[in-house]
Order: sequence, then structure tokens, then C-alpha cells
Amino acid sequence: MAKPVKFYYDLLSQPSRAMMIFLNVAKIPYESLPVALRKGEHLTEEFKAINRFQKVPCISDNGFNLSESVAIVRYLAAKHKIPDSWYPTDAKKQARVDEYLEWQHLNTRISCALYFQLMWLKPLLTGKQPKPEAVEEHLGRVVDTLDAIENIWLEKTPFLAGNDITVADIWCACEIEQLILTPYDFRKGRPRLTAWLEKVRTQANPHYDEAHKVLRKISERTSAKL
Repeated sequence: MAKPVKFYYDLLSQPSRAMMIFLNVAKIPYESLPVALRKGEHLTEEFKAINRFQKVPCISDNGFNLSESVAIVRYLAAKHKIPDSWYPTDAKKQARVDEYLEWQHLNTRISCALYFQLMWLKPLLTGKQPKPEAVEEHLGRVVDTLDAIENIWLEKTPFLAGNDITVADIWCACEIEQLILTPYDFRKGRPRLTAWLEKVRTQANPHYDEAHKVLRKISERTSAKL
């Protein structure tokens, strides 16, 4: 009998949360192995032996080590029998999911992450507030990205890749949720995005709320919104 996949993650990491939700909704057995980024546990030689890039999430599947969350999704979907809706086997449906997963790297992923770092992480670490021009630049990228999700990705369908929820929605939602630690109200003026986010949460629960528990606690504790 195959051993459960070893899953290394930190729930403050957006793709880590997405991967945890996916593993649970797809019913893929896994061993939970948290890595505390804030303590530098990803920088140890022991962890480097698991992931040479020293980042999370990553997996070790019976000695096969793999990083990069999108690559992990594709690998696990190919190896395990999972509900077809999450990562479809139909070529065209799968291509629509992959279209978003590729688009996100230079859009949702980078814009939301950099704005979060500027507005929350760096002030927390340095005690210094960001420069107004930097805030304007990074927020502009976030606005452009979320407007594209509102007006292009969700223009004709309830989910990013069609009429059913897929991993594309999970990965996107987890990036956007990171913004709750910033002053920006990403729901305002975006009814499609707001309705979509609630649908994603509902359909992926209870795993969605569980994965975001730590993030929401931090948001409540640091409600000053640096």
C-alpha cells in the first residue's frame, strides 16, 4: 500500500493554502508537515534536501520530491483518481484551467503578493511605512488584475474556467484572500468577484475555512491594517 504523500506547507503562504484545500477536496491522503517560514525552518539543510529551492509548498511522494504548486497539482491529478471537475481530463476543459494557472503568475500571484508584502509584511518587519508612490504603483497592479478577473474571467461564467469550480478558482481565491491583511477592500465595486469568492468558499468548505483560519486570526489581531 502506497504511503501518503508528505506535504510541506505554511498556511501564511497562499499556494500552501490552495494545495491543502485541493488535497482535501480531492481526497488525496497526505501527511501534514508544517514548515514555519517565520522561524526560518525552510532555510535548513534538512529542508533543502526536500526542496532545493527552499520554499513551500512542496511534496515528497515515496522519495519523489516536487516543488511548485501548479506542477504538484498536475502530478497528483495524473497519479490519483480525483473528481474530474477539479482538474478535468477533457482536453479543452483542462486547457481552460491551465489558461488561468499560467496567467496567474504575472497577474494575480505577483500583484497581490507584492502589494501584501509592501503594505503588511515589510512594515511589520521594519517598522517603516511604505512610500506613497510605491503604494500607488502596487495598488494599481492589484486593481488592474482584479478588474480583469471581474470583467474578463468572470464575464460569462460563474467560475474562472467555466460553469464548475476547479483548482483555478482555489488558487485564485487564496491569492486574493491574502489582501485581507491590507487596507484595500477588493470586493468593493466588484459584484461578480464577490459572488464568485463566496461560491468558491462554500463549495470548498469546510476545508477552505480551515486553511484560512490562521490568516483570519492574524487579520483580526492586526486590524489596524498596516
